[in-house]
Amino acid sequence: LPILAMTRHSPDGSPPSHPALLLPRISPPLGISPHCRLILASQSPRRREILDMMGLAGSYEVIVSSFDESTLFELKRTADPTDYVKHSACQKAADVCSRLSSPEDGCPVVVIGSDTVVDLDGDILEKPRDEAEAADMLKRMSGRTHLVHTGVALYSSSNGYSGPSSNFSVSTKVTFAELSDADISAYVATGEPMDKAGAYGIQGVGGQMVRHIDGDFFAVMGFPMHQFGVELTKLLDRVATGVE
Repeated sequence: LPILAMTRHSPDGSPPSHPALLLPRISPPLGISPHCRLILASQSPRRREILDMMGLAGSYEVIVSSFDESTLFELKRTADPTDYVKHSACQKAADVCSRLSSPEDGCPVVVIGSDTVVDLDGDILEKPRDEAEAADMLKRMSGRTHLVHTGVALYSSSNGYSGPSSNFSVSTKVTFAELSDADISAYVATGEPMDKAGAYGIQGVGGQMVRHIDGDFFAVMGFPMHQFGVELTKLLDRVATGVE
């Protein structure tokens, strides 16, 4: 299973008798005392839902980033989409970090920034501005394969938030069925496309339009559960050993 990995050693240095969950040390729902303060720099309900599914409900707080994504217009036009989402994720996390004071209790703070875009032939599609743009995006993707890129940045108080402790992206291929004008109009009328990159949500009504995916479903939904767990565990190990 994706969340079973990374053998840990017991305090005496001997290996454990069974695999450990990636995130037991910060998950009170599993009965383990928290070892860090997690902050999600996003108001996305999908990202909160995925963190909750990981067993982290009640173990993180949300501080919404005020970073203005419109300042990345030129980068969006010229950069590789994977570089764009990684950079955007960094900017969102860094904005929240700039508002935090140094932890007084010695408990490390990890700030999570993330961004998701749809990539159609190298053209970055973010959230539609209105229903007409949503319909146009869906028409362009009808019957075709596109990429969904989700970038994540983890900033840690252990290095004074001086830069990302981890910055990565996960890409997934998504193939749409052929959509009629009636299909598109009916879906846009649900209102679901309006707050989602590429004007659809794979976890909702929009999932009916998806014929096939090749990659990480959760990354399409908005947050790559597995890779986040791997990267966060690595970061906490570095913090625990004083490397970070």
